[in-house]
Amino acid sequence: MKTFKKHINILVLSVMMFSSLSCSDFLEEENRSFQSDLITSADPAFFDQLVNEVYNRMRGATSAYDLEHTGTDIFTRGEIIAGINEINDYVNLRPINFSLFNHWNVNYRVISAANAAIDRAEVISGITAENKTRGIAEVKFFRAFAYFSLVEHFGGVPLVLNEIRTSDTNFSRATEQEVYDQIIADLNEALSGVPDSPAVYGRVTKNAVRHLMSKVLLTKGYKTFGTSADFTQAASLAETVITAHPLVDSFSSLVSRENQRNSEVIFSILYGRNQVSRGVGNSRHLLFKFVYDVYPGQTRSTLYHRGLGSAPTPFFFNLFEEGDQRESATIRRLLLAEVNSPSANIMAGDTSIYFPKTPWSMSVIESKPYVVVNPGDYFTPNGISQVQYPMFRKFDDPGVPYTNPGINPDGERDAVIMRSGETRLLAAEAYLQLNNTAKAAEHLNAIRSRAGLNQPITPAQVTIDLILDESAKELAGEVSRWMDLKRTGRLIDRVLAHNPHAALNNAIRPFHLVRPIPQSEIDITGGSLTQNPEYN
Repeated sequence: MKTFKKHINILVLSVMMFSSLSCSDFLEEENRSFQSDLITSADPAFFDQLVNEVYNRMRGATSAYDLEHTGTDIFTRGEIIAGINEINDYVNLRPINFSLFNHWNVNYRVISAANAAIDRAEVISGITAENKTRGIAEVKFFRAFAYFSLVEHFGGVPLVLNEIRTSDTNFSRATEQEVYDQIIADLNEALSGVPDSPAVYGRVTKNAVRHLMSKVLLTKGYKTFGTSADFTQAASLAETVITAHPLVDSFSSLVSRENQRNSEVIFSILYGRNQVSRGVGNSRHLLFKFVYDVYPGQTRSTLYHRGLGSAPTPFFFNLFEEGDQRESATIRRLLLAEVNSPSANIMAGDTSIYFPKTPWSMSVIESKPYVVVNPGDYFTPNGISQVQYPMFRKFDDPGVPYTNPGINPDGERDAVIMRSGETRLLAAEAYLQLNNTAKAAEHLNAIRSRAGLNQPITPAQVTIDLILDESAKELAGEVSRWMDLKRTGRLIDRVLAHNPHAALNNAIRPFHLVRPIPQSEIDITGGSLTQNPEYN
């Protein structure tokens, strides 16, 4: 595999690892290119740079969105309901698809950097015991994170646990159970080695490890090699995290850029305003938006931005109950004009586009000077754009320059990877599997109450579909929806029921519960890396 076969000598390692920086709050740029093994092995600061590079590579691993969101019940392709697509519609999904290779590659890049830090910690002199323990624990947390994503998307994958410094193409797949055993071993070591409260914001904490461990064990509990003890431990770990990370009082405050570091956040990938340290920048503010700038009164905005391609499904928009404050904090139904458009009788500040939640009559629509798009017309060309729908606002990064696809997004916000809103949903799911619906309802009601919903869920109402609905409203775009649906056994049913493009093609089948291994990786190994069934 390309990821594995390269000679990783110190020159290549230095250029790869030190050309960019990691989390801006605690990593400082330092040019360490062209340093030899002899020099770096005598420099304890080199170990810090190795650890920092793992944080840096997590940016790529947590922004490979295609396999996480698209092809689910709440996200589909941003196109008219026609044609076919491999990832979203599961039609002719082939091992040469770029999204598959990218997901594989960005996660193995994290693993490669983690392995380098772990192995070199043993040969770099002068590292304090505390720094060594913490650094190894941090990178094992990230290695577990990457392997968890890989094993859920691809099934058993090669377990590479040491830095590769010679050419090697002989790799074979471990079993899913073996990969899970390694993930759990890494997380146990991480838990013992990272602090409760690091001195600098952005580093891994014990509760970040507990949150990931809870999710891993919850997922393992559904598998043939899982047991009810996995659900019990998942719930216990989640309870510890929930106690330490109380929910923010309001959802709008939670997703506000001004309040992005708050009690609910467990772990974030940091970016910031420094153009050097943030790398290409956070791209979440581009998610789930249509091409709006062709409308009267609109321009290429530093508020609205242009989207990356995926669209929320009509099902997603219909999930929100009356009074659910998450709706207005998550999606924007009203777009105000940013420039004058005299020919359309719209001036800057006027309503330009509006998406009513319930359909308006044609007589009312025709009485308005602005464009009105009813719910049934989101994927119907209207003479201005091919598709149009309420845009996501929860990731807004106002003032960040508008960029076209393929250009660095330059987003400055933290990317929140773990927060206790999700931890409560993990706890609810674990308790449901343990038949403790009272505790499950307690956690669901906590997040619903925060959203302004005063009608409590009763224990008798708790089902896996109810939890998935609450997760959609609470976490849309923040976590892997595909992995959640796969874990709960609801991927196929909910995709066919709620994803209009996938339903049109009716192609998703049980073998799609794992993705095909990228063909380029199989080819390089000469076949020692085998393909998943039905993809040959």
